[in-house]
Amino acid sequence: MTQPMIEIRGLTKAFQGQPVLRGVDMVVPEGMVTAVIGKSGEGKSVLLKHIIGLMAQDSGDILFQGQPLSAMSRDERRAFRRRCSYMFQNMALFDSMTVSQNIALPLRETLRLSEAEADARVGAMAERLELTGILHKYPSQISGGMQKRVALARALVTEPGVVLFDEPTTGLDPIRKASVLALIDQSRRQFGFTAVLVSHDIPDVFGIAGHVAMLDAGRILWQGLPQDISDCDDPAVQRFLAGEPEPDSDEGDGRD
Repeated sequence: MTQPMIEIRGLTKAFQGQPVLRGVDMVVPEGMVTAVIGKSGEGKSVLLKHIIGLMAQDSGDILFQGQPLSAMSRDERRAFRRRCSYMFQNMALFDSMTVSQNIALPLRETLRLSEAEADARVGAMAERLELTGILHKYPSQISGGMQKRVALARALVTEPGVVLFDEPTTGLDPIRKASVLALIDQSRRQFGFTAVLVSHDIPDVFGIAGHVAMLDAGRILWQGLPQDISDCDDPAVQRFLAGEPEPDSDEGDGRD
């Protein structure tokens, strides 16, 4: 097996003594979409935030191209984070900014480009994602589907090597859900990034994923090719695929 772009080893995290991640072991192959699936409240979003460095683990490690992040210098970790981008579940667009200003934000904050350079990058990205006609508008003036497209443009404008998607199809109807997933797949092929996508939209997400990992009770129960997950004999995996509730289970803690 070739070296994965990202490898997670024994990752643990607890909040106020309540374990959320209980020793996560997972790989993220380079150049494809890795879909992290599982029930709500299982810590999928918490896992994403550890990968990008928004949270610090209690134990375990994350390796980028074989190098542990814990062994990197501050400058090396900063360089890694500049290679990553994050598309938030609620899109986190700023209502007081135009679409153009929203897309340009990471260019000015992270890369510190001049206004002319940032405008050129925004214009090129808007053209590739068919947003040129709405750059002057504000988020409240465009549809939810277009807001998703703007959030994706902002995530891609820094030309990241890794993009993390936190429930990108939440709240969308089936047609728009399929459209957003197709856009992510098309963008990955066009821009060549590696993606980690948190979702419980199955089997829809299997159509764009090259690798799938199922998180349950703070651990990865199964990972592999999407077409192989149905062969897994773990009862929790089979219940999830069938949409069946856990027997006598409590609700999750909401940290999805």
